Amino acid sequence: MSEPAQRPPGTLKIGTLAGSDVLVSSSWFVIAGLIAVVMAPTVEQVEPGLGGWRYVAGFMFAVVLYGSVLLHEVSHAVMARRYGFRVTSITLHFLGGMTTVDGEARTPRQEFWIAVVGPLTSLAVGIGAAALWFVVPDGLLELAVYTLAGANLLVGVLNLVPALPLDGGRVLKSAVWQATGSPHQGTVVAGWGGRAAAVLVLGWPLAIEEVTGRAPDVIDWLLAVVVAAFLWAGGSSAIASARLRKRLPALVARELTRRAVSVPADLPLAEAVRRAQEAQAGGIVTTNAAGEPVGLVHEAALLATPEERRPWVPTAAVARTLQPGLFLPVGLAGEDLVTAIGGAPAPEYLVLAEDGSVYGVLVTADVDRAFRQAAH
Repeated sequence: MSEPAQRPPGTLKIGTLAGSDVLVSSSWFVIAGLIAVVMAPTVEQVEPGLGGWRYVAGFMFAVVLYGSVLLHEVSHAVMARRYGFRVTSITLHFLGGMTTVDGEARTPRQEFWIAVVGPLTSLAVGIGAAALWFVVPDGLLELAVYTLAGANLLVGVLNLVPALPLDGGRVLKSAVWQATGSPHQGTVVAGWGGRAAAVLVLGWPLAIEEVTGRAPDVIDWLLAVVVAAFLWAGGSSAIASARLRKRLPALVARELTRRAVSVPADLPLAEAVRRAQEAQAGGIVTTNAAGEPVGLVHEAALLATPEERRPWVPTAAVARTLQPGLFLPVGLAGEDLVTAIGGAPAPEYLVLAEDGSVYGVLVTADVDRAFRQAAH
């Protein structure tokens, strides 16, 4: 049984949907309170005489609106699960929502459908609410339906803008991926779309007077800056990540693995070093009485042991006991290799050949060095 995912700090779990934890960020309560204050005057116009209850009604509008955001995110989760991905959580925050998926799309088709289903859900909710607007009675219910329709149609359309980190950016990524065969190229293009969208959003207040006939106020500028910063940061992060991951195919376990010698765990360290030097090996594996590998000599611990003491120290004294995560198949490469190392951080790993025999020792420092060289 897998361990439950650790809840991010500053979040509150409110339930489970589509097999995933539903979390609410503390920032959501801030925006919900702002929505309550902004909606209160409109509520008072529609339903006079509510007094302080108009703020409660405004808060309920926030709950309804974010309920539709939750549907948007659940649709992402359902589609991701359909393709076999594990969805750990759905988080509602002040800018909307986020679905946390373990792993990434393996094909452009998966990327497209996991991304586009969210905006399509919002548009469907918006169209459905707009249809209800013609039949619901006047009052708060009509206002709620009108707000729900407008908000979801706006969210659906804006999320289709081809700019990461928006869903439309992932749709653009899938298209470029399909055309070029490179998911990294798709991410870079969509990331630049996010940066371009950020610049446009930042300039929006300057166009408000031309479009609406009123001068922009402080709130307009504040919203523009927040949204632009969100888009620019998301796009920039995606570009940096894609460029980083383009270097990963250069990391191949078979090519980076050092030759190793196997010695009994109780063999004097000086003799183990002599055998390694004689075999021109870069790693030492300790074995038990049955000849099975049980440990890896830690290079730093070896170097820290004075030469005059090595004849009296058993090799096992400077070896790390082999745990399950320290065995790596020789065929690992690229992102799979990085993921395996990240899952069990260690200075050395035992690399096994296809038949299960010892192939050699992989040193993390060698992987880091190869990555830096690939960057140039």
